[in-house]
Amino acid sequence: MIYFWVVMAYMGGLVGLGLYKSRSVKNQNDFMVAGRKVPTILLVGTLVSTWIGSGSIIAGAGLAYRRGISELWGSVGAWAAIVLVYFLAGRVRRIAQYTVPDILEKRYNKWARILGTVTIIIAYTTIVGYQFKGGGMVLDLVAGIPMKYGVIFTAVFIILYTSMAGMISIVTLDIFNGTIILIGILIAVPFLLHGVGGIQHVLTTLPADHFKVFGHENAVWAMGVAFPVFFLLLGESSMYQKFFSAKNEKAARTAVVGWIAGTIVIETMICFLSIIASSYFTHLKDSETVILYTARHGQEAGLPLFAGVMLLGAAVAIIVSTGNSFLLTPSTNITRDIYQRFINPNAGGKHLVWLQRFWVVILGIMAYLLLTQFKTVLEMAYTAYTMIGAGLTPAILAAFLWKRVTAAGGVASILGGMLGTLVAKFGFGVGWDYLIFPPIILSFVLLIVVSLLTPPSPEEKWKPFMEKQEAGPIR
Repeated sequence: MIYFWVVMAYMGGLVGLGLYKSRSVKNQNDFMVAGRKVPTILLVGTLVSTWIGSGSIIAGAGLAYRRGISELWGSVGAWAAIVLVYFLAGRVRRIAQYTVPDILEKRYNKWARILGTVTIIIAYTTIVGYQFKGGGMVLDLVAGIPMKYGVIFTAVFIILYTSMAGMISIVTLDIFNGTIILIGILIAVPFLLHGVGGIQHVLTTLPADHFKVFGHENAVWAMGVAFPVFFLLLGESSMYQKFFSAKNEKAARTAVVGWIAGTIVIETMICFLSIIASSYFTHLKDSETVILYTARHGQEAGLPLFAGVMLLGAAVAIIVSTGNSFLLTPSTNITRDIYQRFINPNAGGKHLVWLQRFWVVILGIMAYLLLTQFKTVLEMAYTAYTMIGAGLTPAILAAFLWKRVTAAGGVASILGGMLGTLVAKFGFGVGWDYLIFPPIILSFVLLIVVSLLTPPSPEEKWKPFMEKQEAGPIR
C-alpha cells in the first residue's frame, strides 16, 4: 500500500499548491504565460518535465522493451530539434505573443491562425488523452484500481489542477517534478542492473538485435521514428508558450541548454532501464507498462523499496506535468485565438481566466473520449506528433527563417499537413512508424510551391521575425 499512499500524497500536495497559486492569478497574462516573469531555472524544469511524458515512460519504454536501443531514434529526433530551438528561442521570446496561432496570424493571416488552432486542439487533446491512460496504468498497478476508473480519476485530477492556476502553477511545480524525474530514473538504473546480474546478464539474455543501431529494421524506419518527434518539437505549442513566459530573451535561450542536457540524460536512462527490466521481466502482458511494473515489482529483481517508490514518483510527476501543459495550451488557443480574436476582442481580466478554465474542462472531456480511437499509447502518440509536425512546423520555421514565404503558402502548408495526417492515418491506415512521410512531404511542397507562385509578403510582415535587436518593453 505504500505505493498507493505515495501517489495520493503527491497528488494531495499538488492540489494544495494549485489552490495557493490560484490566488495570484489576476489576468490572462498570469494564467497563460505566468506574467512573463519565469526565470531560467524554472523554465528548464518546466521544459524538461513537459517533454518527458507518457510518450517517453509508456510508449518509448514499451518500444525499448520490445526492440532495444533502436527506440532511441525517437529521442534523437527530439535532441536534434532542441539544438535548432536554441537558435530560435530568443526570437520567439522577442515576438512576445501568447500562442503559436498568434505567431501564425502575425506572419501570415487570420486563416493561418484558425487552422493552426484547429490542428493544436486535435493533436493536444490526443496527447492529454494518453496521459490519462498513463495515470490509469499507475493506479491499476499500485492499487488494483480497474484501468477504466483509474483513467477517470487521473482525468478529473489533471483537469481540476490545470484549471486552478494555469501556467503559474505549472512552472512552479515543474522544477520539483524535474528533480523527482531525474533522481528517480538515475537511482533505479544502477540498482536494477546490479539486481538482475549485471550487464553480462542483459547482453546474454536479450536478442543481439536489441543492441544494434537500427535493431532489426533499417535507416528508413529510423527516420520514420525520428522525424515525427523532430518536427513535433519544432512546432510544439506549449514550448513556445513557455518561451513567451520567460523574463527575457537570454533566459529563454539559456534554458534550452539545460533542457537538452536533462532530456538526453533522462530519455537515455529510460531506454536503458526498460532494456534492463526486459531481461528479467521477460513475459509482460503489456510492454508499455514496463517502467510502472518495474517500480511496483522491482524488489523481485533487487530494486530497493525506496528506489521503486522514487521511480513511481517520477512516473506520476511525468504524467501529471505533461497532462497539465498540454491541456493548458489548447484551452489558451480557444480563449485567445478564437474567442478574444474573433468574438469578443475587448474581453480581459477575470472573464478570460474563467472562460479558459471552462475550456480546460471541455477539452479534458474530449481527451478522455479520444482514448477509444487508438489501441496503444505509441499509436496515439505518433499520430499526435505527426499532426503537429506536418501541420504546424513547416509554417512556423518558415516564419522565422524564410522571407519569401507568403500567407497563401503558410495556409496551404498547415491545411495540407493537417488533412494529410488524417487521411494517411484513418483513410489509408499507414502505420505509426511511417505515418510522417506523406503529410510532411505534402506540407513542405505546398509551402514552397504556393509561396513561389504568389506575390512576396510585404516587409512589415517578415521583418519582426528576422531582426536581431533586443525588443523594447513588453506591454
